Amino acid sequence: MSVHKKLMAARIKLQNTEIKKSGLNKFAGYSYFELGDFVPPIQTIFNDLGLCGVVSFNTEFAQLCITDVEDGTVIVITSPMADANLKGAHPIQNLGAVESYQRRYLWMTAMEIVEHDIIDSAPAADPKPKPETKPEPKPVKPPVKMQGGDGPWKLTVVAKEGTDVETWVGIVMDAARHGLAQAGSEKDVMDLFKINRTIFDNLKELSANDHANLMADFKTKKDTLKGNV
Repeated sequence: MSVHKKLMAARIKLQNTEIKKSGLNKFAGYSYFELGDFVPPIQTIFNDLGLCGVVSFNTEFAQLCITDVEDGTVIVITSPMADANLKGAHPIQNLGAVESYQRRYLWMTAMEIVEHDIIDSAPAADPKPKPETKPEPKPVKPPVKMQGGDGPWKLTVVAKEGTDVETWVGIVMDAARHGLAQAGSEKDVMDLFKINRTIFDNLKELSANDHANLMADFKTKKDTLKGNV
């Protein structure tokens, strides 16, 4: 059995495996898979089929190398690297955020895992046909570089040419959440929001759901720190 046939068999096995979605989008009302939801069952399936998946990174690319341990044939899934620069965060924290997101999307690509089913968030079917409307054009890629204003909470998000929108959005989300984790007062939370308003406005244009999730995180953090100065 070739590595391609084994990978296809692994996809079918995963498809027939009951996996709980631990991620929850409270605003749109749907659940989604997080990295920890699907990696453990994938590793079991790969072990049973004689496959081994190894993720690696360099300055330009992240890649998932899937090897047939019986005949040595290989499939490589590749994704361009991007950077996240957050004031106040250690370089290893920024690196960890990027690598976690890359791992998630490499495995999702290899195993044909969809972020979330449209059925999960779609409203009930309307029995009356609606007039056909043309969708508004969406950006095909995010800005290569976006940064906030001046101050200690300034975010700088840098992506290479050709980085897809979904990856850029993920880096912004991770960088902002790192900032929230380090905020020690209501003022810190508000400064993080105000100084980087242009980035968050751009995030809203690219992904309204992710923007709504992030704003909920800001509110939760602010409420938790209420009274702290």
